[in-house]
Amino acid sequence: MDLRPYILYGEEIEVIPGALTRVALKKGSLVVNSSQGGGMKDTWVLYGER
Repeated sequence: MDLRPYILYGEEIEVIPGALTRVALKKGSLVVNSSQGGGMKDTWVLYGER
């Protein structure tokens, strides 16, 4: 699995509540690249106020 969150960086830093996760589609595989048989899934990023 390869998680790629989206973060806006400017005067403030903001984490967007969504990301792209690349996943291996075959059990036991480490390949997450879509051109080599991997896949993608949408991911929600949950975080709280500090």
